[in-house]
Amino acid sequence: MINRILIRIKVIQILYSYLLSRNDFQIDTTPRGTARDRDFAYAVYLDMLMLIQELSGIRITNGERRPIAIDVNKYLRTNRIGRALADNDTMRGLQSKNLAHLNTLSPLMQGLSDRITSSAAFIDYSRKRSRSLEDDVRLWSVILETVILKDKELTQALRTDPDFSLSGFHHGVQAAVETLRSYGDSRAAYLKARTDLRTSLDKAAELYYALFALIVDLTQEQADRLEAAKNKYLASAEDRNPDTRLVNNALAAKLAACPAIEEYRKNTSFNWIEVTGLLPRLLDLIHGSEAYARYMSAPATSWADDCEFWREIMRSVILPSDDLAEALEGASVYWNDDPAIIGTFVLKTLRRFAGADPEAEPEFLPRFNDEEDEKFGEDLFIKAVENRETYRGYIDRFINPDWDPDRLAFMDIVIMTTAIAEIVGYPNIPIPVSLNEYIQIANDYSTHRSGPFINGILFSVISMLVDEGKVLKEFNRAPLNDQQNNPQ
Repeated sequence: MINRILIRIKVIQILYSYLLSRNDFQIDTTPRGTARDRDFAYAVYLDMLMLIQELSGIRITNGERRPIAIDVNKYLRTNRIGRALADNDTMRGLQSKNLAHLNTLSPLMQGLSDRITSSAAFIDYSRKRSRSLEDDVRLWSVILETVILKDKELTQALRTDPDFSLSGFHHGVQAAVETLRSYGDSRAAYLKARTDLRTSLDKAAELYYALFALIVDLTQEQADRLEAAKNKYLASAEDRNPDTRLVNNALAAKLAACPAIEEYRKNTSFNWIEVTGLLPRLLDLIHGSEAYARYMSAPATSWADDCEFWREIMRSVILPSDDLAEALEGASVYWNDDPAIIGTFVLKTLRRFAGADPEAEPEFLPRFNDEEDEKFGEDLFIKAVENRETYRGYIDRFINPDWDPDRLAFMDIVIMTTAIAEIVGYPNIPIPVSLNEYIQIANDYSTHRSGPFINGILFSVISMLVDEGKVLKEFNRAPLNDQQNNPQ
């Protein structure tokens, strides 16, 4: 029941939160420390980040091959921190300014590497059967604070700098440690975002079954209400002999004994009964509905009638209910935008139930249509994250020059980034399908002007990518009006 419409929305929501809070390496671009030693501390800071790269087998160059080579330990070579520093644009721009310092330290590299690989911290690291990013960050942080900071040969080499001070040395090393930890935090946020995406899709599937369980719970609420009325002190004839048509609804009985619903209840902590006052309020709304009046006044009902009753109640009473929306919002942050889409699948399933054999086991919709849909969400998220700077460059190329890009709604940027990731990365999805879906998402989740604006920008980006051969799909280049191309 999780289709690509819902998956796209989930990817955009998680990507929005991730990009809003992420921070890769926080590379310092200004000197640190006190006025006396700030320049030296900053030089040491860059030294440390460059040392990590060279000790990991990544040669720092400025157009020429450096002459010093070392025997790089295989565990340092596979540690992810050196490569991540080498790939950082800010770091690449800064390190060329500090090559003179690094040339001074080059003769010490092999000795440093040997002392690092004989340290207790490195030995513990090398013995791990698997090494997480946190392990990689921790290794270099400990090495900087213990081996590097206390290395006498390194200290002696740095003393040749006329600005040398022990305070500046310590400040520089500590700044490098803080930069490494900032990267660990960022990567952890990335992994958490991917986990959140999977959790969000899991919760969508959970809501699907929860809405069927709600039918069972509302039926039980009706039974409890009728039983309580029988036991009133001044019970009326109607109280003592109530109409039990709703209590005896065949669909509710079938769902109550259904293994899929039993499995759902066993594997989730959410329970409608625990939402204070929800079941009585929803039942009151049902009693006041036209669908309930028609159902209760019919001469007789069949299996199909019982299914159709709950489909109409779900459509016209339960899903539009503010009480339901409030309950879902309080139960899970992932459910805020799910009821509309998941509700359509519940209605579709109820219609299928009505035409099925009443003796057969209820057949629910599969979690995903196929294996491609199951992989689509996480794969799309990864593509959007890994190419976000490139795609942002495409977007900025077609912004009206009189329009400040920083004033764009951030949600618009996220939607367009995800759309471009899909258009570029999925050759089998037609361009009109992608465009229509993301324009609709923009209309629903961003500003009132976002749909036409995103349409215009994406049209221009796609045209460029098709011309450059980066998108090999059919594309109808119907002209767009000026409003779509120029946000004003």
